[in-house]
Amino acid sequence: MSSPVRRAARDAIALALLLVTPVAAQERANGAMPVPFGVGERLVYDVKFGKLRVGSGSMEVFDVQDVRGRSTWHTIFQVRGGTFFYRVNDQYESWIDRHTGNSLRFRQDLNEGRRDVERSYDIFPERAVYQESGEDTTRASVKNPLDDGSFLYFLRTIPLAVGETYSFERYFRPDRNPVTIKVLRKERISVPAGTFDAIVVQPVIKTPGIFSENGRAEIWLSDDENRIMLQMKSGLSFGSLNLYLKSYRPAQAGATVRQP
Repeated sequence: MSSPVRRAARDAIALALLLVTPVAAQERANGAMPVPFGVGERLVYDVKFGKLRVGSGSMEVFDVQDVRGRSTWHTIFQVRGGTFFYRVNDQYESWIDRHTGNSLRFRQDLNEGRRDVERSYDIFPERAVYQESGEDTTRASVKNPLDDGSFLYFLRTIPLAVGETYSFERYFRPDRNPVTIKVLRKERISVPAGTFDAIVVQPVIKTPGIFSENGRAEIWLSDDENRIMLQMKSGLSFGSLNLYLKSYRPAQAGATVRQP
């Protein structure tokens, strides 16, 4: 039998999931895409290397911002933790067009061991080009671009059939395409937030980091219309980096457009 603390956490998340539907309806009323997330949604994770708890992570729809006259969801995905011999401090920020789902801006700050990379991109879907911060010229992109962070939200909006492999030419840097999504299986899992039915997928992007081909990341999404990320495991050079859902805060009705 589950402990009172775990039952309370599970019941709180079940209630939070029920509250997502009105927010999705409000997004549709505002002319935005119908999606199972919204401003204020925040998922918090325990981070473990193998079985050792070493940090925390979060995935959040932080606010709505205007980017070049387009209304966007500003999302932030963070992973922080490590041991005395290896540390990870990664942050992915995405600005996702609320009407098309395209990525308009992307920032990544990756600190993994001795690797320290910070990049910022502006992406122009209408011209199929992107520009890296500090550069004067643009480079060829794709028609409906996505980045590392926005792919996590894109996953929550598409049908996922077990045994199928989906291929997308949508990563904003064409040489990193295709992005493949393998739907591996369904299973019931327990995380600090409770016990859930899940769909297990394996996203592969031809780029360094937790979603690289070598990392062989697997993501457990809740097997319901909300598709929240329950768990993630990704192999790094020294071992396995794992995230387990600890708490969930649903989206909030109403959002203020902020200037970046």
